[in-house]
Amino acid sequence: MNGERQTSSTMIAAAILLFFFIVWELAVFSSGIQPYLLPSPSHILKTLFANPELYVRATWFTLGEALAGLTLGVLAGVLLASLLSLAPRLEGGVMTLAILIKSTPMVAVAPLLTLWLGFGVLPKIIITALLTFFPVLVNMLSGLHSTDAALVDLFRSWHTGRWETYFHLRLPYALPYLFAALKISAPLALIGAVVAEWTGASGGLGRTMWLAYTNLNLPYLFAAIFILAAAGMLAYWGLAGLEQRCVFWKGTSQDEF
Repeated sequence: MNGERQTSSTMIAAAILLFFFIVWELAVFSSGIQPYLLPSPSHILKTLFANPELYVRATWFTLGEALAGLTLGVLAGVLLASLLSLAPRLEGGVMTLAILIKSTPMVAVAPLLTLWLGFGVLPKIIITALLTFFPVLVNMLSGLHSTDAALVDLFRSWHTGRWETYFHLRLPYALPYLFAALKISAPLALIGAVVAEWTGASGGLGRTMWLAYTNLNLPYLFAAIFILAAAGMLAYWGLAGLEQRCVFWKGTSQDEF
């Protein structure tokens, strides 16, 4: 049942996406817009396939930074949320600091990190981690707090310790919240890596986009955007599939029994 529903949803999404690109192609063709203003999807794909080495190298560079930053941000968010669930008195102060970090524009922080740490990958990883850290922290903490109070009392009646209750009760309850955060943070990681590359980098899709923009070469710019959009969608779908395997009880309903 779930498989048929997922297949139907995928087909509808593909049809909508195809319709969008067809309308875009026809609009550019009928209006005669020049490629330096708005290239057609066919022109963008032609540019992409004409420069495979450039885009493959830039994609791997950006994906590496995004994955490293996402991993760091997720680990920091999960660990801090776990600490706050075990020591709730710290929550007010730590969340205030986390909101302060979240409210700081990363576009302003990225040049400073580049100035302090150089043009290597470290500033990009830190920016990506800062972007992905807050959604994971908030969602994970909400998931840990959502644990059924009756089950918590039951575990206490069994004289289980804090860590046993955490791993066997609170963590499973928080998994759906964690996956919700991951599906938000994965595309954010790509955005963070690209924004950081705009401030100075030796490679990556962000640098490719910046050079294309400065030269008004919009087909090259849109080709990089297409890759980022595709990578974001694949990351989301991959995490959604992983969620179905890890949180298999979530979609169970009474009509399936």
